[in-house]
Amino acid sequence: MNTRAWIVFLDESGVSLLPQIRRTYSPRGRTPLLRHRLNWKRASMAGALGYHSTDPDRGARLCFHLKPGSYDTAGLIEVLEQMKVFYRGERVVLVWDGLSAHWSRAMRAWVAEQDWLTLERLPAYAPELNPVELLWSSLKKRELANLAGDHLADVADATEQGIHRINHNPQLPWSFLAHTGLTIHPPTPPNLRKDQ
Repeated sequence: MNTRAWIVFLDESGVSLLPQIRRTYSPRGRTPLLRHRLNWKRASMAGALGYHSTDPDRGARLCFHLKPGSYDTAGLIEVLEQMKVFYRGERVVLVWDGLSAHWSRAMRAWVAEQDWLTLERLPAYAPELNPVELLWSSLKKRELANLAGDHLADVADATEQGIHRINHNPQLPWSFLAHTGLTIHPPTPPNLRKDQ
């Protein structure tokens, strides 16, 4: 693995016009009601949280993509093309799960032509190791909680507000990583520490 690269975790999630029902407060005796149209329209979102492997002062980077419907290999290649522009030629080690579109023949062929990108696979059945899962949780507990939008644009607007909230808090993406128990920066070996 290249030690001077961005370590980027990528994951996809879905949202729909059906509200994400969460606990809320209301005056005693006034049970809150969610009125929605029972519409099954869905959108998919892809989030990529990047951490520099040798320079934490460069901060965490969040790349986000939202589209109607669901992702397939072609849609994910489009996301990766945007990510290439986002990282402007820097090396990226992309860590993602075993979704079939992530490892399809077309995806592997496309990645083989990319000199900036290396793929790593998360262990099976281990979503707790992906900090992007915590990003989804944060969005769904806050901006998307109890949101009964009339159109997918309402859900998209709320999601983008959540992405802006997370981007404006530089500690939040780092807390997502810390919660996984993973570290990007290997500890300094004892024989190289400055305190000796």
